[in-house]
Amino acid sequence: MMETPDSFYALVENVCRDLYIQSLKEIPPDVVEAIRRAAKTETKEVAKRIFSHYIKSIELGRDENMIVCQDTGIPIYWVEIGGNLRLDGARLTEAIIRGTERATHEHPLRSSIVSPIKRENRQTSTGQRIPIIHYDFVSDSDVLDILFMPKGSGSENMSFMKMLVPADGVNGIKRFVLEHVVGAGAKPCPPTIVGVGIGGSSDLCMTLAKKATARPLGSKNPDPDMAALETELFEAINQTGIGPQGLGGNTTALAVHIESAWTHITCNPVAVNMQCWRAERRRAKLWPDGKVELGF
Repeated sequence: MMETPDSFYALVENVCRDLYIQSLKEIPPDVVEAIRRAAKTETKEVAKRIFSHYIKSIELGRDENMIVCQDTGIPIYWVEIGGNLRLDGARLTEAIIRGTERATHEHPLRSSIVSPIKRENRQTSTGQRIPIIHYDFVSDSDVLDILFMPKGSGSENMSFMKMLVPADGVNGIKRFVLEHVVGAGAKPCPPTIVGVGIGGSSDLCMTLAKKATARPLGSKNPDPDMAALETELFEAINQTGIGPQGLGGNTTALAVHIESAWTHITCNPVAVNMQCWRAERRRAKLWPDGKVELGF
């Protein structure tokens, strides 16, 4: 076991501050490549114009240190803790929260987080159970891996989940996904990354759908049946003609990603969680000696 020094928690705080800010300014390279590729193959004039605006926004964010979209999202962290690390979980959570608050105050960012009834806004991008932090563990590792996603409301509002039954089969899954992508139309700012969760319980299924949207574009589910379903849904969605911003075009989805879990013998849950065209995310790997590696 590797004991982490007290300074490690300050490092986590600083890194989380930077992850939040930079994720809003620099779109991941795989997403930029997908947008440029879609722009080159687009045949609809209005869609071509929209893609040109997307590309200009990407360039302004990167070159002029500007936020690409005003929506700073719900702060979500996916944290993988190396099994060789000896960490104080409570201090780790506190450091992540402080980093989120500092990003909001020090940039400054618009705080998008409010209480659900009174709509109170603390102007910190934090509140009860926010930021959302998912913890997992990796054996034989001395790395703390933090993936940050600021999930915007336009795409998050287009989240759907249904408890199918086994008799619905794969066709029931396909029907559910396609119906809700078509029904969402322009609301999630297409072209989207369509995350699909299959299996587990109702809560795990939706979590899997959201995690699927954070996968690098072009990656495939390791299960060949799931990978084939990803391809089939991707092709079907792009035949709908919804296009960028719902104004028509050849590209409605940049990717379809599926994550799955085993489930109960009488269940077949499925969930859809869409990510807008920006697909903002930022990753950091931290070592106890202070080394930090940034990426996407």
